[in-house]
Amino acid sequence: MRGVDMRDVAIIGVKNSKFGEMWDRSFRDIVVEAGVGAIEDSGVSGDRLDGMYVGNMSGGQFVEQEHIGALIADYSGLSLDLHVPSTRVEAACASGGLAFRQAVMAVASGHEDIVMAAGVEKMTDVSSTAASAALAAAADREWEGIMGATFPGLYAMVARMHMHEYGTTSEQMAEVAVKNHKNGSKNPIAQYKSPITVDSVLNSIMVADPLHIFDCSPITDGASAVVLAPAEIAHEYTDTPIYIKATAQASDTIALHDRRDITTLDASVAAGKRAFEMAKMTTKDIDLVEVHDCFTIAEICAIEDLGFAKKGEGGKMTEEGETAIGGKVAVNTSGGLKACGHPVGATGIKQVVEVTQQLRGEAGGRQVDGAEVGMTHNVGGSGATAVVHILARER
Repeated sequence: MRGVDMRDVAIIGVKNSKFGEMWDRSFRDIVVEAGVGAIEDSGVSGDRLDGMYVGNMSGGQFVEQEHIGALIADYSGLSLDLHVPSTRVEAACASGGLAFRQAVMAVASGHEDIVMAAGVEKMTDVSSTAASAALAAAADREWEGIMGATFPGLYAMVARMHMHEYGTTSEQMAEVAVKNHKNGSKNPIAQYKSPITVDSVLNSIMVADPLHIFDCSPITDGASAVVLAPAEIAHEYTDTPIYIKATAQASDTIALHDRRDITTLDASVAAGKRAFEMAKMTTKDIDLVEVHDCFTIAEICAIEDLGFAKKGEGGKMTEEGETAIGGKVAVNTSGGLKACGHPVGATGIKQVVEVTQQLRGEAGGRQVDGAEVGMTHNVGGSGATAVVHILARER
């Protein structure tokens, strides 16, 4: 979008399904709930939609369903007479964030006007072993997965190196989980609503040293959706449009061992810099940020990579309460992936929904007072894809 005259884009409607283990609901049930809810929130009718972009990582492995875009258009009532084009977007755990980016660019370009961006994953219909195998496909199967590396193992290596290089402690990582569970306890859609303590994290089952089970995000079912419109007509539908100030994406090697520094996700650094440049903002302008805390160490790395903390000081910043609601910058007010849940295709959209609700002043007990600008950070795999957005109340 550099050097190109593009339209301003606004969010006019949002909705999340509940996140968790939904044994009595199907894949199509939860995404239709989110999509219909977002349309109702936006005040538009379905026949106004020009397109849909749906983030989904692995419907084929989780629910044995491909052709996701068409399925969702069909069961949303948008295919038979309206024939709304619906496109599936895949970027591993960043599928939702990338679907949102594609929707933003479709509206910004002028090619489409009213567009839905959605994300969905139904992960609990298979065993935990099968789910882990599906998720491992987001890493380098030939050089990592075939050797038995799983994401807990890969992020455990990141954590161990961060501890070695910067003195980060297990207690500091545990503080990430404690904060996010506290925030999640105030989020009605969250998978986990019970606060936890540092001791409960440190005494929980070890998954991959030094990561305990309470350092890890869960397997989750869930869907999220947002409706976008050109900024110049957004007030026709809502009194509280939220404006997209920046959209950025970056890539890195898919395998962790090929990185120059495994404690830094260079794709996050690059996407963050591009987003700040596009928005003409700095970290000082951001009131809250939803980062990709698939593991507690990932949040610590993310706030460093995005520039909220100096390299190596993310753990200290968390420990001192600067990332809590009311701190220097509120991080993962939704509860993050850790407590709200991580339905991988939906996470990037859920982050956008959370920031939108915060900027509207609709976040209830987890509301950040006076929030004007928020950021989302969505990561695919161990950092091969990063997508960053900046949203604001003012155009």
